[in-house]
Amino acid sequence: MLRGRQVWPLATTAVAGVIGDPVEHSLSPVLHNAAFMALGLDWAYVAFPVPAGRGEEAVAAMADLGIRGLSVTMPHKAPAARACERLSAVAERLGVANTVTNVGGVLVGDSTDGSGFLDSLAEQGWSPEGKRCFVLGAGGAARAVVLALAQAGAKRVDVLARREEEALAAVSLAGPVGGLGVAEQLDQADLLVNATPVGMTSDGLPFGIDPVRLGPGQLVADLIYAPDVTPLMAAARERGAVPLNGVGMLIHQAARQFRSWTGQDAPLEAMSAAALAELRRRAGGPQPR
Repeated sequence: MLRGRQVWPLATTAVAGVIGDPVEHSLSPVLHNAAFMALGLDWAYVAFPVPAGRGEEAVAAMADLGIRGLSVTMPHKAPAARACERLSAVAERLGVANTVTNVGGVLVGDSTDGSGFLDSLAEQGWSPEGKRCFVLGAGGAARAVVLALAQAGAKRVDVLARREEEALAAVSLAGPVGGLGVAEQLDQADLLVNATPVGMTSDGLPFGIDPVRLGPGQLVADLIYAPDVTPLMAAARERGAVPLNGVGMLIHQAARQFRSWTGQDAPLEAMSAAALAELRRRAGGPQPR
């Protein structure tokens, strides 16, 4: 494929995609098609709406259909892992896969969420090694982040969630450095991560957050990427902390998927530009000329 827009996929075109329910909102087609185009690869990436309960079957069909790679979003990450013949150590530990690679007919599952988050921190020149980290939430994204922070050498990874049972399950992934978070100790954290959806469609702050406990020297990462400034990020900025939204994690986890499928380094600048342009379009903001 020549650099530029291909009018129509060919019989030789490698196909990748994303499955989810719903999946229409996914930015993954924007990210990956921009990457394929930037490198002149004969690949195409599409969204496959797969109803809840059919994820395992959809992933298992990859080999027969010749689909080279899949991104997997909710609610299919656990079923995707079950459909794979091999799992990375991280995917096996988490029991989920957000990435499936068809390697000569063998389906290999991985989880790039945690490593993508670490990559986004590194892009800011920030390392969790020896740091105290505080994670809000205990869902899939939270668990991936907790495991990644612990494996990256964090001194402490505390988890605060509404349901203690789920919080304890997330804490267990951090091993000896994990613990249940106490909101009153938030000011001792070097890193605060919001892995809940609070702030995506509401003006409130996540459960347990008192803005007065935010301040200089802290990095406050919100995994939400739309809106680009969440109420938590705004509160962090007002208190002198450094805010970070979820766009970096989104791009870097996709970049790791891209490398798994194609064997090439992802064109991060092209992916970032495409993502930001699409987010501006969806928000009704000015578009770059």
